[in-house]
Amino acid sequence: MRCVIARYPFDLTKAGVLASMRGVRPEIVTGESVTIGRRRYPVKQVGQVITRQDPRDFTAREVSRALTRLGFTCHDRPVAV
Repeated sequence: MRCVIARYPFDLTKAGVLASMRGVRPEIVTGESVTIGRRRYPVKQVGQVITRQDPRDFTAREVSRALTRLGFTCHDRPVAV
């Protein structure tokens, strides 16, 4: 599926995202997150891995939108206790 992230077009597939994230250790979730396999990753970390761009170049919303279109479950930021 063609997605535009930080003004650059990417051809992403669900299998491609799964393969890219295999072996990547999730960082601590402080904002929006996405469930990939059995792990929950910060959206910005996933965006950095799949686009190879600096996370400051794109928004979490752009990556969330693309991952939702691919069929992944995205979550809003966790509620403070």
